[in-house]
Amino acid sequence: MTLPYVLNIVGASQYAVRMPLLPGSSHEVWLSPGRALDIHFDHDPKEVLARARHHFAGQPVDVNAMKREGRRKKLLIADMDSTIITCECLDELADMAGLKDQVSAITERAMRGELDFAAALKERVGMLKGLPLSALERVYRERIRLDPGAKALLATMRQHGAHTLLVSGGFTYFTSRVAKDAGFHADRANTLLDDGAALTGAVGEPILGRDAKLAALEEAAAALGIAPEDALAVGDGANDLMMIQRAGLGVAYRAKPIVAEAAGASISHGDLTALLYLQGYSDDEIVRS
Repeated sequence: MTLPYVLNIVGASQYAVRMPLLPGSSHEVWLSPGRALDIHFDHDPKEVLARARHHFAGQPVDVNAMKREGRRKKLLIADMDSTIITCECLDELADMAGLKDQVSAITERAMRGELDFAAALKERVGMLKGLPLSALERVYRERIRLDPGAKALLATMRQHGAHTLLVSGGFTYFTSRVAKDAGFHADRANTLLDDGAALTGAVGEPILGRDAKLAALEEAAAALGIAPEDALAVGDGANDLMMIQRAGLGVAYRAKPIVAEAAGASISHGDLTALLYLQGYSDDEIVRS
């Protein structure tokens, strides 16, 4: 008998995995021994998920429930800052100008959905007027690091035929380099304007925000001849929420509360390989460099 739902548990090695007996039928499959477990089941997924999250409350374990059908996605669309990379590029540029505290406070509020994204971006970029272009190279070289699991996520999904798109409310200077480093097919982002020597304090229009991220998902899906339900979208901030909610598998990755509460799936403890386990990939299918 094929059981229609999957409870996916990542980070189980240090804790007793077995939950109180699930109602109905269930079947366990270890995707990564001692680390990632699937429990296939046939009961109400909302009830099972609530029970599982209560069972693991207070433990660094990520628990999500989903349908088995269509679980592996054909499109990955990912945010960059604090998702594919470990930092916020704009905050690091501000650090070069001695303004990190002021700028990062605005970034935090914008990512929580407390400020209009476009207005907050313009305000922060305006504070960087006159910053030498050499600061961009320094930030890329000294501050930007891929989040653990990024290369494995990209390599594995690409090997299995998925198209991959990096879409960021940040800047093309960084997305073009990060996309190449991580293994994305393509990237989209905003453009920082300069006079050939320094930043002008302006950003190119139109600004890529939450609506543009959603449009990027829908356009990529249409170009591939697939439905948005065949996509995995991942991000951490309020400007990612529309694409996360539209995708068949929308993942809040170490996200702000407004995103974690609204997303279909949430990863708060695992690295980016957790997105592969969510899709049912086992260790022997994951491409590691």
